[in-house]
Amino acid sequence: MKPVLLLSDLHLADERANSAGAFHAFAAGPARAAGAVYILGDLFDSWIGDDQLREPFAANIVQALRGIADAGVVLSIARGNRDFLLGEEFARATGATLLAEQAVADLGGVATLLTHGDELCTDDHAYQRYREWMRDPVHRRRLLRLPYRLRRRIAAWMRTRSRSETARKPESILDVNAAAVEEALRRHRVTRIIHGHTHRPARHELVVDGVRCERIVLADWNGRGHYLEIGDEGLRNVDIDG
Repeated sequence: MKPVLLLSDLHLADERANSAGAFHAFAAGPARAAGAVYILGDLFDSWIGDDQLREPFAANIVQALRGIADAGVVLSIARGNRDFLLGEEFARATGATLLAEQAVADLGGVATLLTHGDELCTDDHAYQRYREWMRDPVHRRRLLRLPYRLRRRIAAWMRTRSRSETARKPESILDVNAAAVEEALRRHRVTRIIHGHTHRPARHELVVDGVRCERIVLADWNGRGHYLEIGDEGLRNVDIDG
């Protein structure tokens, strides 16, 4: 069986050359030998609309993704908090399927809930209010109608503000909420959840309604790449350089 590869929080941007190099190495190598590739959000450090496809950096990333899909690999991409404006034009260009906020897939014989994970950080009330506002379809349409250059400036301002606010928040509210995780597992009737967003890679065991469950947190890409491989020999974490 060909392995399934999962990755998240690449935060690809022109100024992050090492991460971009690692992604191109991943896309040209391990990804093309996989049965399926799941990117669970924040592929880009920011995505301000599918007209970003015209930018050379974005176009190179899209071409690499298209190469994965054209190799016969099932390619699925979730929207993250940085690239929630990924749209259908992006999906057509890459040959990828855009995942729902929470999606269930059979991975290695285990029904697994896949999500970016930011909706599980319910203790951060300010962020959840912002998230609800930004993902409202009306607000999304209004944002996408703004001139491209203005959207670029807004995205830069939002990244700066996000870093500042995150630095001031207590660590306890930046992680997922245990009750939110349990509710998601219960609602989707699965025993495993895989997500990113928190940049706290780990494997957690928990018990929900008397059933042993597992929560796997994917690593973020900070100068080098990381992905989770699910194959015949089980699960293993793999690093990849540019």
